[in-house]
Amino acid sequence: MKLIEYFKEFLENEVNLDAPQLGRLNGSVDALTNFLRGSATFSDHFIDTIPQGSYAHKTIIKPVQANDEFDADMLLYLKEVEGWSAADYVENLWSCFRGNGTYRDKAQRRTRCVTINYAGDFHVDVVPYLERHHDKYITNRKEDDYELTNPEGYNAWLDEKDRTTSRHLVKVIRLVKYLRDYKQTFDVKSVILNVLLGERVNDAALLQDSGCYADVPTTLRTVMNRLSEYLKSRPQLPSIMDPSGTGENFSDRWNQAGYAAFRTAVMRYAEWIEDAWLEPNPALSLQKWQRVFGEGFQPPKPKPSTALVKASSTALVPFTNTEQNLSDLRIPEQSSPRYQVRIQGRVMRKHGFRDYVLSGSGSKVQIGRQLEFSIVRCTVPAPYEVLWKVKNNGEESRRRDCIRGQIERRSGSNSITEPTAFAGPHYVECYIIKGGVCVAKDRQDVTII
Repeated sequence: MKLIEYFKEFLENEVNLDAPQLGRLNGSVDALTNFLRGSATFSDHFIDTIPQGSYAHKTIIKPVQANDEFDADMLLYLKEVEGWSAADYVENLWSCFRGNGTYRDKAQRRTRCVTINYAGDFHVDVVPYLERHHDKYITNRKEDDYELTNPEGYNAWLDEKDRTTSRHLVKVIRLVKYLRDYKQTFDVKSVILNVLLGERVNDAALLQDSGCYADVPTTLRTVMNRLSEYLKSRPQLPSIMDPSGTGENFSDRWNQAGYAAFRTAVMRYAEWIEDAWLEPNPALSLQKWQRVFGEGFQPPKPKPSTALVKASSTALVPFTNTEQNLSDLRIPEQSSPRYQVRIQGRVMRKHGFRDYVLSGSGSKVQIGRQLEFSIVRCTVPAPYEVLWKVKNNGEESRRRDCIRGQIERRSGSNSITEPTAFAGPHYVECYIIKGGVCVAKDRQDVTII
């Protein structure tokens, strides 16, 4: 059985970072950004900071083993500094942190970054990142060399794969990372794991089975089965190319022994997942899912119902959830792989700040910016109607009773603009209505920090 609610509870309680952890991480990244923007060393060359790696992809998981920490990567996007060699960027970044009382004892110099350690909790890798001759590079201190990279392209690639699975792939990646850290039967770098899982996602699978990405456990089953099939035919470590197009072969970061252990484990776990998914008896299915994920995979606990949401440490305010679904408007959904819509969120230019595509920066943006959401691709033949929904989340949105979530018809509805007013995880959805039926939809997540 799929046990969808069990998976939701497992992700929330055992796998995902909790709100305080995310809050500490976001607060630390914001403080680092402000420090570097105002530093004498980098203020004249500072462009932005960009979330990277699991922080950008929303695939960070809670530490599984004792004494584990979670980590985040942050790109320090700079204008090229005249007279600096590649090695100078990390060296000067380290000196900048070492000269500050807050960061002096936290900073550790590495080959491509400076790590800021928040002892016993997490660490942030700050990576110099710059444009040279119309390409993007990170810098290698030891080799004194520039390394071609395209992190924004990689972020956008993974975001598109996540959209294809109705936003279930990122949750599946978290589950497989948990499996890696819990079982400890294989080891693989997260960037390689993302590619191996993400490359198994495509529209061809939807054409074969339109429900193959219907929910988290089904997406897990589909992706792991396809990965198992891919690995069975490849006993030797294959080329695993960077999907952003840099030409880098991620296999260079692995070895045959590590790949063989991964291959054996994935084929075994794919069989266990298939067995648990197909099991019709709920109790037996639970036991089989626990064989995969351990005793932490448990039935969901009853949640007390309440009409009050805590808005501060001293007050409770009534909260009415105004979110609408298509069913509330009596609009049925009949999705088909033939019909697709893609929206793109863009952070508009502001004096002293760049404009950028949200998906390339992990869908993160600071308060006080203006966003534009536009339809950039739609395969539904005209005529059709476009509907939009903006949903806010987070303590500030609730306190000010601005959760929103209504489905709206807007004039000139191929694009909408929204301000970034409340910190928290929000989203925008777009629906394509043809003949009174929703035939395609898309979602853009927005994390305001």
